[in-house]
Amino acid sequence: MPRHALPFRRPLSLLLASSALLAGCTNMDRPMTASAEPVAAPAPAPTTVSTNPMLAEWTGPYEGVPPWDKMDPELFPDAFTRAMAEVKAEVQAVIDNPAAPTFENTHVPMMLAGETMERVSALWGVQTSNKSNDRVEDIDAEWSPKLTTFYTELFLDPKLFARYKAVYDARQTSGLNAQQIRIVERAYDEMVRDGANLSAADKGKLVAINSKLESLFSAFSSKLLGDEKLYTFVTDKADLAGLDAGFIASLAAAAEANGKPGQWAIKNTRSSAQPVLQNATNRALREKVYKAFVSRGDNGDANDTNQTIAEILALRQQRAELLGFPTHAHYRMADTMAKTPENAMALMMKVWPAAVARVKEEVADMQAIADADAKAGKGPKITIEPWDYRFYSEKVRKAKYDLDESEVKPYLQLDKLVDGMFWSAGQLYDMGFRENTGTIPVFDPKVRTFEVYNLKSGKNIGVFYLDNFARDGKRSGAWMTTYRSQQKLGGARNVLASNNNNFTEAAKGEPTLISLDDAATLFHEFGHGIHFLLYDINYPALAGVPRDFVEYPSQVNENWLMTPEVLSKFATHYKTGAPMPQALLDKIEASGKFNQGFETVEYLASAIVDMKLHDRKVPPTDVDKFERETLAAMGMPREIVMRHRLPQFGHLFSSDAYSAGYYSYLWSETMDADTWAAFTEAGGPWDRTVADKFRTILLMTGNETDRAEAYRAFRGRDPDVSALLKKRGFPTD
Repeated sequence: MPRHALPFRRPLSLLLASSALLAGCTNMDRPMTASAEPVAAPAPAPTTVSTNPMLAEWTGPYEGVPPWDKMDPELFPDAFTRAMAEVKAEVQAVIDNPAAPTFENTHVPMMLAGETMERVSALWGVQTSNKSNDRVEDIDAEWSPKLTTFYTELFLDPKLFARYKAVYDARQTSGLNAQQIRIVERAYDEMVRDGANLSAADKGKLVAINSKLESLFSAFSSKLLGDEKLYTFVTDKADLAGLDAGFIASLAAAAEANGKPGQWAIKNTRSSAQPVLQNATNRALREKVYKAFVSRGDNGDANDTNQTIAEILALRQQRAELLGFPTHAHYRMADTMAKTPENAMALMMKVWPAAVARVKEEVADMQAIADADAKAGKGPKITIEPWDYRFYSEKVRKAKYDLDESEVKPYLQLDKLVDGMFWSAGQLYDMGFRENTGTIPVFDPKVRTFEVYNLKSGKNIGVFYLDNFARDGKRSGAWMTTYRSQQKLGGARNVLASNNNNFTEAAKGEPTLISLDDAATLFHEFGHGIHFLLYDINYPALAGVPRDFVEYPSQVNENWLMTPEVLSKFATHYKTGAPMPQALLDKIEASGKFNQGFETVEYLASAIVDMKLHDRKVPPTDVDKFERETLAAMGMPREIVMRHRLPQFGHLFSSDAYSAGYYSYLWSETMDADTWAAFTEAGGPWDRTVADKFRTILLMTGNETDRAEAYRAFRGRDPDVSALLKKRGFPTD
């Protein structure tokens, strides 16, 4: 996920308050302490040149690439120490400048500072999210609070703030252009919002709170990863009835890798659990896998996260009040498109009742099939439970649309769909992708790399890293990040971007087949990549978009997956190579609004609970009780569980990144649906006039202008929520 605009280009791991970006990325009860006493600045780096490769400037093609082949956890403490000393010296030079503060001698050097730390942080982000182990977790637990304390204190320096304030006060009379004024105003507002006007004593309290929170984020991530390392082992192949042969083979390979040949291992992650819940005919297995998955972090053992969450919530509220905000939600939403919790809740509640009503219809359809099966002697009489929902929804899909996902999956080859998403980007944005795997270092042998270039000019844009498969030490979920982002200030830089997924790899020699849901994830994360690869900005302080804009480009990009052009060209049968037949394409299109009650309620319950959790002055101490009572008050259907229950909600508790912000997916999807309507109105998904406007006004510009104004420039008005309701098949009146 992209960084937010800041007066200084702080490391990604700090901007998102940990080395995890979205969903928390093992061990356990460490003492978590934080002192209100200022942490001493690191000792100056030795004058001798360091031989630590984590600190070195990146070399090789494409303006230099990360030295993944030299990455070693033991090198990072020294790298952090030296990089901190460099940052401290760079910032101190700005503070000590005897000249009167100006944009050029204050904001510009601050935006250019921290290059070494940015490289170190990019490497460390991969070490913690993609290649973690016990030692990495220990280092993260030690250094995350140290780094947070260092940066918090650095940006609370009253002399630094005085320079920013002087530039701010003179912004309208000093000849600044519109972008420079925007930087000055946003930087000043953020410094005030983050405590620059606090007393010395209150600054000490803020430092301690931020440091303690960072420790707790690290603890949460470790505990969650601990539960996601677990497997459900199956000893009788008959119990796997209903699962496709390729998936069964991958489970056998996982069991063998875990020292249990002749068994089958289902990892406790979404990409492994979901196919079982959707296809396994063995109801007892579905229940077992479901309960293990939804109980992550909530088992009363060393990996239980409930107390960690309660401490996080208490500290967040203390910090909000210290900074002058009524709640953590108000603090986090001050620099978003929604602006207030009330605005976010208003949008969510426009959608929630229709979604719940649709779920009741979906459950009735499923129960009817279950009852008919029981009456026909095809199984016992049951009441639909959460571990039945995906399984019986597939039966309904088959009955209503004559569509079985097992018919579709043979056509969804991962490598072919990667080709399809690249082709789409070429058609829409003139982006070309040329594979160069094996020519530059990678952090895992299965990571693919691609040179990105402009199809018309041939100009290099950057490099795209694709890390598709689940493995031990890699956090769950899917995410995008950049190892180097575009900017012109200080010399043009190309982009090093990555997509990270957790697909289950096929057995050796077989193509990896994925579900439609996984295919949507593939296109979603690539939408983030497109956004950052297309950036054309001058100042890095205008790179990071508001959090409720972040998901917009990625959600828009999901739409191209289901276009006839992509499916006909790239959805080819893994055995015959034949394209998906038109009859099957027609069935998929006809079922496009199927199961939207489930999809919406599963997500929206998480978003509403997030907001209710953080928009309150008294944080709950019993997290499980709060979740149960809040869902009951909302009228949560008993057959569905939140997409992310609180004990495993990494978006909220592995960092501050999406706390009081999970609503942003719906906010972004409202713009997404309205944007797709713009393509439809213009004649179709490949209309270059609309694509060019979308690219030049919204994708290339970062945060150079207010994003709501930019959207109005693109669409001629604010987004219309009726497009979202229509897309999901809900009533629009």
